Amino acid sequence: MSRRQYALPHRDASEPPDDTGCTVLHVDMDAFYAAATLLSHPELVGTPVIIGGGNRGVVLSATYEARRFGVTSAMPMSRARRLCPQAVVLPPDHARYSAISAAVMETFRSVTPVVEPLSLDEAFLDVSGAVRAMGSPATIGQHIRDTVHDEQGITCSVGVASTKFVAKIASGLAKPDGMVVVPRDEVVPFVQQLPVGALWGVGERTEDALLRLGLRTVADIAHTPLATLVRGLGEATGRHLHDLSWGRDPRSVEHVQREKSIGSDQTFEHDIDDSAEIHRRLLALSERTASRMRAAGLTGRTLTLRVRFSDFTTITRSKTLREPTDSGRAIHEGAVALFDALGLQRARIRLVGVRMEKLMEASASPIQGVIGEPEHGWRDADRAVDRARSRFGSGSVRPASLIERDTPTSAGRHRDLS
Repeated sequence: MSRRQYALPHRDASEPPDDTGCTVLHVDMDAFYAAATLLSHPELVGTPVIIGGGNRGVVLSATYEARRFGVTSAMPMSRARRLCPQAVVLPPDHARYSAISAAVMETFRSVTPVVEPLSLDEAFLDVSGAVRAMGSPATIGQHIRDTVHDEQGITCSVGVASTKFVAKIASGLAKPDGMVVVPRDEVVPFVQQLPVGALWGVGERTEDALLRLGLRTVADIAHTPLATLVRGLGEATGRHLHDLSWGRDPRSVEHVQREKSIGSDQTFEHDIDDSAEIHRRLLALSERTASRMRAAGLTGRTLTLRVRFSDFTTITRSKTLREPTDSGRAIHEGAVALFDALGLQRARIRLVGVRMEKLMEASASPIQGVIGEPEHGWRDADRAVDRARSRFGSGSVRPASLIERDTPTSAGRHRDLS
């Protein structure tokens, strides 16, 4: 049985599911990176589109039309192109993703302060404190779906349940653009009809071990003696899966305030041994990192540079800045200084990355003006650029040095880190 071949137990469709006590929501954007990219390409909506690029890159996302051909995220681009040669390939728009994600998370926090982001495009919410003011959990879930669609132009799917595990499974069933409620008294039959691979924490190795034990469904696990599971899988895994098989998941939604770090890296199409070109790539990464920080309302003080060589050896170097910053110019200057201090001579470099840590609220960390800088200087310019990029796309405004030598062969695989 496939990991994804499961469905809700049969229910009389004339009665809506009882969501009493189902105060855990899992909200997941539908094909987020693809949907956000298509906001700038409305003519491609409803067609196969792949977000990614380059020969050594991987698929970041794909529309559902491309997924029908077997294209999945993290798949090598070369394979994705073979599976769906008619697909249009578009580059990622990381600045837009960050801005939309920040807005979506603010929508969540307008409903409840208890939000646990899992990534840019999904989060758990505990809405127990919002029921009195906003209505039932299903009503709140529908409110979130409507708000995200109306304000951001993309869709999301919502799982409503009494536990995190069941809510996450339910949101997967709801895709795309739907909502599934699993009543508390239906949790056990719902969970036990799942294939073992659907359980939280079951990767390929654990799934293989379960199959060797003859356990194919969650019901099989539920009716296997706990001692047998512990003996075959280990104490922690055996007990964890036994609990899930009976719908027991004591984990609460954790109130996560902010990201601990924000950064970006780039894997090059071809190894680079030119320091000037590395400086240029660091500028693009610094600008992207700073833009994400400004979108999140954060500044950072610790800068980390990551360099990976052609033999995959990786080194990192860090420095603490005198003042917290959200300026791409300041981050780039620090990154270049760290890189030049390495003293690399014609070293073949495969990847570079920039990360900012020790993040704090921008409103709580006023940035000191620089002597000689005009009253309305780089920070105002950065915000003007942010507004232009939000309206016209991330490539609409760039430093001149990133335009002059931009060629198809200079691109690489970008990844945002948070």
